[in-house]
Amino acid sequence: MRHFLLWFVLVAIGMEVHAQTPLIESAETVPAASQWLQPGDRLQVRLKGQPGSKVTFLGNQPMTELDAALTKGQRGIYQGTYVVQPGDTLHNRLIIFQLLTPDSLQATAQSKAQIRFLNPNELQLAVTKGALPYLNYGLGEDRLGGAKIGYLDSLVQLHITGRVGNLYRVQLAENQTAWVPQEVVRLLPPGGFVPTSLTGSWSVYGDSLYDYVQVPLEARLPYRSQLLTEPTRLVVDVFGATSNTNWITQRDGLQELGDVHYEQPQPNVFRLVLNLKHIQSWGYSIGYRNNTLVIKVKRPPQKLQLRGLTVAVDAGHGGTNVGATGASGAREKDLTLSIAQKLRHELEQAGARVIMTREADVTVENVDRVLLLRKANPDLLVSVHVNSAGGGASQGTSTYYRYVAFQPLSVALYDEMRKTGLQGAGNVGSFNFGLNGPTDYPNALVETAFISNPEDEKRLIDPAFQQQMAEHMVAGLKNFLRNTRAKGLRGWLQHEPAEQ
Repeated sequence: MRHFLLWFVLVAIGMEVHAQTPLIESAETVPAASQWLQPGDRLQVRLKGQPGSKVTFLGNQPMTELDAALTKGQRGIYQGTYVVQPGDTLHNRLIIFQLLTPDSLQATAQSKAQIRFLNPNELQLAVTKGALPYLNYGLGEDRLGGAKIGYLDSLVQLHITGRVGNLYRVQLAENQTAWVPQEVVRLLPPGGFVPTSLTGSWSVYGDSLYDYVQVPLEARLPYRSQLLTEPTRLVVDVFGATSNTNWITQRDGLQELGDVHYEQPQPNVFRLVLNLKHIQSWGYSIGYRNNTLVIKVKRPPQKLQLRGLTVAVDAGHGGTNVGATGASGAREKDLTLSIAQKLRHELEQAGARVIMTREADVTVENVDRVLLLRKANPDLLVSVHVNSAGGGASQGTSTYYRYVAFQPLSVALYDEMRKTGLQGAGNVGSFNFGLNGPTDYPNALVETAFISNPEDEKRLIDPAFQQQMAEHMVAGLKNFLRNTRAKGLRGWLQHEPAEQ
């Protein structure tokens, strides 16, 4: 009887332990988001449960318990991978996990995310929608969003080959993919073909405002552009296009475009190479007119001086978007508006026409700012912000640009901002911020100073120092224009024939 009672107590203790510690604590796909996968893709899973167990998923696919050295001492962490095979079927289902302990206790769990295996013979197509659809390079994410390839026009046809969460994978070309947010595309009914096109013969011409390149296609295909320097040229890749171009007609009126030609680096990648006549590019845009790809190249202002120039000034944040806050209670949205208003006054005094993205403490989304500027078509953009960092040690001023062709504007502003006495915190390139995204005009962002640093904050809230910063930004714009004139003259002299 005594032995029976002891056995009963031990069993009860074991039952209590199992009740407190479930055999499976968590089980999920990696990443933990609903996914569409096609043959060759990897379904990855992770489970935390009873150490030393046999764990399987997706029927009988084994999972491996990781060595504790790989899990910071934790035991019972299992991982598994399954490569999707042709013919596999799974239609938006949860993944089932099974665990069997050495003493034959069993448990099951299921993922929160749903998984779908795509049939490569049943194509999924989509078209872009909205005012600013865009492609991302990958699945990365931070406070600025995923790294963007660039904007697309509406009704561009995309071949969807996968999904993770709210991002669809797009097949651009062989071994080239991108990701597009769910909210900027519309899925099409089944039955379509992979979007492709032969190219027609080009027309290259200019009117009173722009130079144009027009390439007839049979469908609106996705594209990617790069504005390169030394020499200055615009390179546009059209995915799904193959050359059937028999001639390129260059008409009268061209002022910015030089020699233009094309390449076919891959069977389904058609590359336009557009050489520009000026060292400093003033922007471009790409879109469709019906199914004709239209590249619109901006020309330099007639006079490289502030008088007569249209300058956009963006006061960062505003309204419900407060931005950073300093120890004194000063708010970024108030400081940027105050500095931007002073900058506007100085620019108007210099004879420039100024466009403000906001003139009061109101909420303006970055998408709306970009659309406003697209319509206003400024010659330049300066976006004004206030920096912040944890700890309060970081200080100084910095400037930001995305495209290497617009770096000279950022450098000119940075050099002048340092003359205010602020430390230099750097000139930052490839900046993935919404206001640096447009290619239509040279643009730069100025992080005036760190509100998180006590010394910088005192300067930021001082109206006299705000005025000083505004004056130096104007001086930076003047230097940019002066340097552009000088570079243009050097470029012209290099192309002039030598005197006989």
